[in-house]
Amino acid sequence: MLSILYYIWLAAICTVVLVLSVVALALTYPFDKSRRFVHEMSRYLAQSFLLPFPRRVEGLEHVDPSGRYVIVLNHQAMVDIGALYYVPLNFRWVSKREVFRIPFFGQFLLVHGDIRIDRGRAAEALEQLLRSGKLWLSRGASVAIFPEGTRSKDGEIHRFKAGAFTLAREAGAAILPVVLDGTPGVIGRNRLFRWRNRITVKVLPPVPASEVAAADTHALMDAVRERMVAALGEVRARRAPNR
Repeated sequence: MLSILYYIWLAAICTVVLVLSVVALALTYPFDKSRRFVHEMSRYLAQSFLLPFPRRVEGLEHVDPSGRYVIVLNHQAMVDIGALYYVPLNFRWVSKREVFRIPFFGQFLLVHGDIRIDRGRAAEALEQLLRSGKLWLSRGASVAIFPEGTRSKDGEIHRFKAGAFTLAREAGAAILPVVLDGTPGVIGRNRLFRWRNRITVKVLPPVPASEVAAADTHALMDAVRERMVAALGEVRARRAPNR
């Protein structure tokens, strides 16, 4: 019963925040090209959704709120999207075009200015990523990408694709690795919320733009993945006794 009431509350708040986001975009667009104000509306919605769930956010000392990054994070569930809003950055998501068709959610992505790509056309997707990603980074916003390219079915971090790292190199941006844990457990298979499930967001030290520019893209990609795999292992080892 509590989960049903929560779904109703979420539908109501999504509707209100979507309308307010459209109004905010119309009013602030001429002087807020990075859509920071609209992003803050999305942050409010994401944190409202996750408010009842215990969470642990680590490594925020590694984040310069005024900086611009290519954010790379592991992907296990849709809840990952909301969890990243605990990181105090203005960012745009890179999402497959199918996600933009989801009611409410797709409209939020459009208003937020997120980058839509067609995963079925790899060359065109990379071109779109680079073009739109550079634009947002030039406006002072960060770009968030799931470098695995799809959701992990077993919860482990699998092989990365090069798009995020190519964007960082060409745009002269730092790479900010973020590790998420616990997000698949927020909603059970019966679609009911698991209120005691804990979410962990761990921000790792960024790779400076100078190192991104000097490194081989694929070597850098593998090195960042190894750091993220190790960090995820540490997070899970720490919470294992509490399961």
